[in-house]
Amino acid sequence: MLRWNIEVTFQEVRRHLGVETQRQWSDLAIARTTPALMALFSLVCLIALQTLKGGILPLRHTAWYNKKQAMFSDVLAFVRRTLWAEKFLHNSALNADRVELSRKDMDALLDRLAAVP
Repeated sequence: MLRWNIEVTFQEVRRHLGVETQRQWSDLAIARTTPALMALFSLVCLIALQTLKGGILPLRHTAWYNKKQAMFSDVLAFVRRTLWAEKFLHNSALNADRVELSRKDMDALLDRLAAVP
């Protein structure tokens, strides 16, 4: 995650955060939006680093492709999943009005939702 080259970084920012597909009409609006999206990229990476605390980032695999290195999509899915788990699972056992899912089912649901581009 720390050693990505600049080209890969820009490719990932284009693909996952929408740089160069912005719908502003003025050059000034585009000049403000692009740095904000780059900052968002950095924040997502920093949140992942802080949350992992030296641990291993879980990589998403498919049947046809077994990744060796993390991509930004893996980092984004990890951060989404972490934030949603904190929000939705934190007090789930304390509220009797909620329908309870098993931890395994909730983990599977969060993994699927977090991986959606």
